[in-house]
Amino acid sequence: MSFSLETPLLRGFLTGSEATEWKQNIVTDAETGSLLQSLLEGDFEAVLLSPQVKDVLSGDGSCLEEKDIEAYLERRLLQYLTGDNDDQQPNRELTVMAITVSCLHLFAQSNWTGPPVSFNMCDLLRSALLSSQNSQLLMDAIHSSLLLDGESVYSLVVNPFLLLLARVILTKCSAKMESLQLLPWWTLRYVNLHQQILEARSPELLSLAQCSMDKVLKCQSVLSSQSSLAIQFHLECAYISLTYYEYQGAKEHINRAKELSGLHINMTGALGKRTRYQEKFLAQLILEVKRQEDEADEGVGETSPTPTPKASLPKDYDLDDDTVLDKISLAEPDQYQLPDLSAEEQALILGICTDFQKNNPVHKLTEEELLAFTSCILSQPKFWSVEVTALCLRTKLEKGKSRCVERAMMQTQAIVDHFEDKSCPVSERLKVFYCCQVPPKWAVQKLLASLLIDLGCISSALLIYEKLELWEDAVICYEKLGQHGKAEEIVRRELEKKQTPSLYCLLGDILNDHQYYDQAWELSGQRSARAMRSKALLHLRSKEFQQCVHCFEQSLKINSMQLGVWFSLGCAYFSLEGYEGAARAFQRCVGLEPDNAEAWNNLSTAYIRLQMKTKAFRTLQEALKCNYEHWQIWENFLVVSTDIGDFAEAIKAYNRLMDLRENFKDVQILQILVRAVVENLTDSQGAQAGSLMPKLKELLGRVSARHSSDAEIWWQYALLYGGGRSSNPDDNEKALQFLSKAHRCEIHASSWENDPALFKEVIRRAINMGEVSISCSEKKSNPTTALQILSSTRLSLQSLATKAKQIHTDVATGEVHADLQDSVAALEQLITELQELSGRFRNRSQ
Repeated sequence: MSFSLETPLLRGFLTGSEATEWKQNIVTDAETGSLLQSLLEGDFEAVLLSPQVKDVLSGDGSCLEEKDIEAYLERRLLQYLTGDNDDQQPNRELTVMAITVSCLHLFAQSNWTGPPVSFNMCDLLRSALLSSQNSQLLMDAIHSSLLLDGESVYSLVVNPFLLLLARVILTKCSAKMESLQLLPWWTLRYVNLHQQILEARSPELLSLAQCSMDKVLKCQSVLSSQSSLAIQFHLECAYISLTYYEYQGAKEHINRAKELSGLHINMTGALGKRTRYQEKFLAQLILEVKRQEDEADEGVGETSPTPTPKASLPKDYDLDDDTVLDKISLAEPDQYQLPDLSAEEQALILGICTDFQKNNPVHKLTEEELLAFTSCILSQPKFWSVEVTALCLRTKLEKGKSRCVERAMMQTQAIVDHFEDKSCPVSERLKVFYCCQVPPKWAVQKLLASLLIDLGCISSALLIYEKLELWEDAVICYEKLGQHGKAEEIVRRELEKKQTPSLYCLLGDILNDHQYYDQAWELSGQRSARAMRSKALLHLRSKEFQQCVHCFEQSLKINSMQLGVWFSLGCAYFSLEGYEGAARAFQRCVGLEPDNAEAWNNLSTAYIRLQMKTKAFRTLQEALKCNYEHWQIWENFLVVSTDIGDFAEAIKAYNRLMDLRENFKDVQILQILVRAVVENLTDSQGAQAGSLMPKLKELLGRVSARHSSDAEIWWQYALLYGGGRSSNPDDNEKALQFLSKAHRCEIHASSWENDPALFKEVIRRAINMGEVSISCSEKKSNPTTALQILSSTRLSLQSLATKAKQIHTDVATGEVHADLQDSVAALEQLITELQELSGRFRNRSQ
């Protein structure tokens, strides 16, 4: 079957040339043609309630013995697709395709876009099937079928049967629909919808999405000829990738979509005014969008959706503030005029914005950059999905600002109300819907409740949460109101109506009682990842690490995509000193979220404990890519770099730590680095460490400037210049300066004079300084300069000798302590040499 049939369904409408071709050549069966026509007109209920579709799903009653509704649907559809008449196979596949697309669109209409639908699955299923079990049991069975990897479905999702029917077709029957080459694209759209109604990410859906992407990418002919559709596909792939922590994959899809669009999108500064009373134009952050006219596709206009009338879109409320302007007033607005953006181009800007948000920390600067994106999109209100998504993002960014919170509240309420508004047909709302990540209606209502909480209207927020059956948020509201008993009461009341694993878990959270998690676990048939997750966290809080690890492992067996659980499991293993388990947990963490700096850092710590230091080094490099400002990571990196002998990286890390922490000092690391450079050791890369001499001198210069009273630092600085025994006279003089400073610092330090061992070490270093003084003075051509060096050193040594005799002379014998006798004798002998040499220089100068 040619792509000319599938592409209009993906796009949602026919171009003029396609409409003629459809009538003449493509749709040969009248009934199938009628279904496809209704589908393209947005009448999805008409498709599903048509006699033809009812016959497909009900048939002759031969499948009624199936008690499982999913198995019943699968068997009916396969019976229909494998009919006897092969000539009708293409039309049968098209009919099932029409059912699939109608189900997904109607499910999206019921839960994302509105307006509300009156569809009832009882109108579609055979009465005999419905009579075999009551409607509540049937609904429970549908929810159970949609539960994946132990993650439950949102309780108030509308018309879940539609999603189940689409799932059965796309996952169980697709092998019988081989002529539809773009069917995997619809599978991708199904994954997007299904994931959004689950409590947490599903590995099963991720695997299905990846497989579907690969299949669609093989259809290069359609992606290369339909640029607007190709942009949509790459945006949909980007959102799926972001959902499952595949940030690099998302970036690649975003960049490909940018290339196809021919747009240049950049942050820039422009002179403008932000307040009413601002007199001077100041630099303002804006988004600059330019189109490459020479790369524009001439066919994009016809294959891109037409704009929706502004009256049919949700109202974009003005800020209406007495000081802050509604939008930036630019000094030269014509210079930054936006081109007339198509639906795909607006969706692309929104996609870049979302990718930017996911890859940057929560920060005021990030918020300003995101607002530049939303301002750009909202300046051209054209498409319902783009408009609603941008308005919701702006609301989230403004909710913490006192001047904007009122607008945020009114805007959110307007979006909630617009769901019920029938003036905007669903066909308009679904334009580029799948490549915009529109929030479901309950998420918008939840946003409204969070705004109410920020304003202190907790009781009003509580009413919304209870209406949405978001019991966890309701419990938090009761806690804020001080009604602790009410939180337990409301959960027990709901349990009386219907027992669910989620409610038992919530009761366990309130009462901190393991028995309720156990009940949730049993009620779910040991399929609730949430039950084991919550039980593990309670053990973790009680420091019962062994039980905690067991429960986390159980939860992860059901759903391996729980990022927070992997992280907590790693921490629990650390407490048990199970470093292999910790390494495995943190490996999965960084596999799910490659830019999690803390997980990388913890992984490196596990490797260090396992004596896998090279792995730890590589891991810390990844951690620093994610967070360049985290001083603890840099400190670990410094130690590991030094440990494995990568001295260049160690010097770089030490410099960075001094940038981040004003008083940072690690003398032990400096000693190792100085020894490596002075002895010209071979580093981990096979290079000679002596080549790092200039960089290490620069580093020690920084360190000594900040820690000028640390004797050891001056001593190491002197060693770096040869310790006074270099063949270079200039180096020897510098070494003598640093040795003199080291000696002064040692003398002024406290608590060393009374310890013979410490005193002996001070004398040893002083003698070394004296010997270097003699060496330097002998090479001086000017006797006066040489005399100054010797005199200064002699005075310092005499003072030290006098102090040794005062403190460490035995009163009874009148002799110096035995441990210091040799040292003091050597010191006095050196003083005598200095005196004699000074005499000779004095005679020479006369």
